[in-house]
Amino acid sequence: MDIATILGVVIALGSILGGQVLEGGHVSSILQLTAFIIVIGGTAGAICIQNPLPVVIKAVGALSLAFSGPHIDNKGTIKLILDLANLSRKQGLLALEGKLKDINDPFMKKGIQLIVDGTEPKAVHEILEIEVEHHEEQGVIAAKVWEAAGGYAPTVGILGAVLGLIHVMENLADPSKLGSGIAVAFVATIYGVGAANLFFLPLANKIKLRLREETGARNLIIMGLVGLAHGENPRLLQEKLEGVLPHRERIKETKK
Repeated sequence: MDIATILGVVIALGSILGGQVLEGGHVSSILQLTAFIIVIGGTAGAICIQNPLPVVIKAVGALSLAFSGPHIDNKGTIKLILDLANLSRKQGLLALEGKLKDINDPFMKKGIQLIVDGTEPKAVHEILEIEVEHHEEQGVIAAKVWEAAGGYAPTVGILGAVLGLIHVMENLADPSKLGSGIAVAFVATIYGVGAANLFFLPLANKIKLRLREETGARNLIIMGLVGLAHGENPRLLQEKLEGVLPHRERIKETKK
């Protein structure tokens, strides 16, 4: 679970609702179901028109990256690759096949299988690189759906405001209906701008950030496996792979 995302949602909503109360208003005055339906429904409809359904479904699934994120353990990955490198130097590359059952990462398992099958290091690099690029491209497409939602929501909010004002104008003779119409008019705008800037756009950027982290982790695996396939010295391979770790961690590793 990504605590920062959850904390951000709580702070954003809490600040808005808390500010409303501090100003002497009532929370119920900005909780308008009609405005919510107009903004969220209209925005959802717009992104469905813009994108094929599989892309929309993928974008919804990509939210897991924002709220949980991938489990990335670069130091653990380096340790595993070095263990495999030492094993291959002692017993040969075919000895790696016995370790496949202990590896949970499908991407790394695929790379090791390619090496065991005798695939040239250059081909291993190309095959894995293509998979990384495809994965990143699909993730960026999903993030762009939320960016599009961030663009549509404020405009749909304005549309909701106009609808509210139309409702007000139609009921000028009935003062009892003016309040609800004006509320929908203003609250719809708040929902549109708020949804875009507090949720849709930040979620899109968080998804992109997670994708970069995943890509970095997979590139580390590619670097390690290609070095493994070339039969590089484990010590030199370690120095190369640890270059991607934060400087503070590398100093700690060196001191050890």
